[in-house]
Amino acid sequence: MVEKFEFHETALKGAYLIHPFYATDERGGFIKDYNIDVFSEYGIQHELKEVFYTISHKGVIRALHFQLGKQQAKLVRCVKGKIYDVIVDLRKESDTFGKWVGYELSEKNRNALYVPEHFGHGYLVLEESIVSYKCNEVFYDKGDSGIMYNDPEIAVQWPFEIIGGIENMIISEKDLKLMSFKEYKKM
Repeated sequence: MVEKFEFHETALKGAYLIHPFYATDERGGFIKDYNIDVFSEYGIQHELKEVFYTISHKGVIRALHFQLGKQQAKLVRCVKGKIYDVIVDLRKESDTFGKWVGYELSEKNRNALYVPEHFGHGYLVLEESIVSYKCNEVFYDKGDSGIMYNDPEIAVQWPFEIIGGIENMIISEKDLKLMSFKEYKKM
């Protein structure tokens, strides 16, 4: 069986839900989740500069992160487990400024989310997970920033019921101190 790349633009222009190339035979499977030429065909200029993985327990929430200054586009895929992945359009000139979309990414569906520059990105871990990030810019510590996961203006509808309720959420001290969307708009 062979499944070719499929690109589905989200409601937020420039962001894509991507089903990777996948082939199986009697030995098992082969996944190709990035190819510069294929991505270019869809207008995505994504030159890899950094690849990393997060390993997270069920209930972890990673708030709506982004970098100030050196913007970082990302190709995000859950290689083990399952997450609810959310992106927020932070382009002030965009028609969808402040809007969000969310998708379940899992090892089972193999989908990836292409997160353009000037977007916030976060996720709720629905089961023990390993998440891959393929970034077009290196991590810039001085520009590391984000917006609170529960910002009332953005109003992300996180599926806390899947982790047994919000009381089972695990959040870092850093993510508890992030800015509001109102503060971001004043920047």
